[in-house]
Amino acid sequence: MKLTVIGCSGSLPGPRGAASCYLLSAHDGDREWRVLLDLGSGALGPLQRHTDPLALDAVLLTHLHPDHCLDLTGLHVLRRHGPTPATDDLPVWGPPGVAERMARAHGVRAAEPLRGIAWGELTDRVAVRVGPFTITPYAVRHPVAAFGFRVEAGGRVLAYTGDTDSCEALVPLLQGADLALVEAGFEAAEATRGIHLTPERAGQGVAVAGGVGRVVLTHLPPWADREAARRETEEVWPGPLTLAEEGGTWEV
Repeated sequence: MKLTVIGCSGSLPGPRGAASCYLLSAHDGDREWRVLLDLGSGALGPLQRHTDPLALDAVLLTHLHPDHCLDLTGLHVLRRHGPTPATDDLPVWGPPGVAERMARAHGVRAAEPLRGIAWGELTDRVAVRVGPFTITPYAVRHPVAAFGFRVEAGGRVLAYTGDTDSCEALVPLLQGADLALVEAGFEAAEATRGIHLTPERAGQGVAVAGGVGRVVLTHLPPWADREAARRETEEVWPGPLTLAEEGGTWEV
């Protein structure tokens, strides 16, 4: 698998780039497949620098906060009204109610359904298969229904926490992953629980899960002290660690 960070800013787009969006690609021997994990605010623009959005094979949404799903409405416009309109339906998977949520985001006077989308609702630990990808959602801890994704292809594993605080699901989600894309949306001083990991809790989650090859720390808000986040994570997990940057790529 190849991972490309399209956007990684926590909670809203920032001066460094768009909100959450990650492009995965893998070849099955016949062709290359492309899947998006999240399509948050501002991500559709930079996505076009890395792939033709009409070439996407599926989009999977961890949850339905705007910073993880809102640019699906722009993709819908491009697919219907761009210079080469799409002729097939795009599979989009998300938490229960995803189609109605996106219709409300798209409509102005009333909910307006997105056409040309084949909707699917995620179920905890029930895998979704797209070409060479097997994507297993794990229900995680957030104020709304939310999932992390464990993605397997070609014998390799990428784990993506989505938005979550510490929870039991992080162990099977992260355990043994070749690369773990782990959010750290709260600074250490923020005591509120049940919303986001701090850098320290992110490192603890990886350490408890065990066997993780590399951590990419993501979803840092625009005002975060990035180097402080790195140090706090390294204090509890000393393995290979990188901070996500828009346009960053990794071979998994």
